Amino acid sequence: MNRILGCLVLALTASIARAAPAFPDALEDAVNAGLRATGARGLALAVIEPGKPAFIRTWGERNAAGAKLEPDTIMYGASLTKTVFAYLVSQLASEGKLDLDRPLADYLAKPLPDYGNLPAYGKWGDLRGDERWRRITARMVLTHSTGFANFAFVEPDGKLRIHFEPGSRYAYSGEGIMLLQFALEQGLKLDVGAELQRRLFDRFGMRDTSLRWRPDFARNLADGWTIEGKPEPHDERSRVRAAGSMDTTITDMARFAAALVDGEGLGKAAHDDMLRPQLPITTRSQFPTLQAEAPQAARIAGLSVGLGLVTFTGPQGPGFFKGGHNESTGNMLVCLRVQRRCVVILSNDVRAEPAFSAIVRAALGDTGMPWHWEYGKP
Repeated sequence: MNRILGCLVLALTASIARAAPAFPDALEDAVNAGLRATGARGLALAVIEPGKPAFIRTWGERNAAGAKLEPDTIMYGASLTKTVFAYLVSQLASEGKLDLDRPLADYLAKPLPDYGNLPAYGKWGDLRGDERWRRITARMVLTHSTGFANFAFVEPDGKLRIHFEPGSRYAYSGEGIMLLQFALEQGLKLDVGAELQRRLFDRFGMRDTSLRWRPDFARNLADGWTIEGKPEPHDERSRVRAAGSMDTTITDMARFAAALVDGEGLGKAAHDDMLRPQLPITTRSQFPTLQAEAPQAARIAGLSVGLGLVTFTGPQGPGFFKGGHNESTGNMLVCLRVQRRCVVILSNDVRAEPAFSAIVRAALGDTGMPWHWEYGKP
């Protein structure tokens, strides 16, 4: 009996080994070369092939003590949070709970400036005297065309203002994302953190993802490293901020990427709307956010913004991407839409970012991803 059981175990083990494909050598080589070249201390990678996580792998360390970075290590999602939030908003729109093209002012009980300057959201009181806030819609927020700077704190006087006609051009803005969160919570009485948990994280099996710090995250947590190579402790974010407070793992982000590329939980129309080019991007680079528009000849052909992500056209057809960055974090999601293939990179060392292009090429081939626009200077 024991012999039979042993044979069954061996057969099952062999079957599992056959079912799990070996990690591609070219991708392994690209990651190792990138880490050597940049000095980055940690990197996590997932590949979606097609529409399902095929490879999940981690390299390096999660803290200065040398603890190993693992697939279930809690890492900072940074601005990948915005794409997750856009998915939630697209769900609400597909259910008729929100009209993407209706002014957010219509959902509020009183004029936006009357709410004042709120530390948990934004400096809405600063907009008094500029009636253009009345025209801002959810679509403008998700296409980063509100006219706001990235955040009010980057303004010379620290005041929130509208720099151009809302909806007329792209300029990346976390402040706009916070306005949409405010409208959902104040106008529709939704708890954004709870809605994300119920609609996305529970549905997609993202067990270790939250926009608010959870004490259980401390068991396996990634600190970071700055561009100077200085260790940076993980920030325990106590407020739900749709602009970028998400903690997650590479395993959970692989599940989200698989859902995103297939539109799980979205109708076809809503999925197509999220991923279609909606507004041409006219700047030489993403940052600084309020730079002058480039001459027509200097613009990147086919580069546009979708809902909560950027779309492009390359040698393999349409693609989309979203990055995430702070002083000690470098993240990237790149997908090919027709092929339903993606790469997700989470790094707890911002120095890893220059390696991303070679890693994505090793995984997906030549995508046409506009790396210079994402990381370059005007």
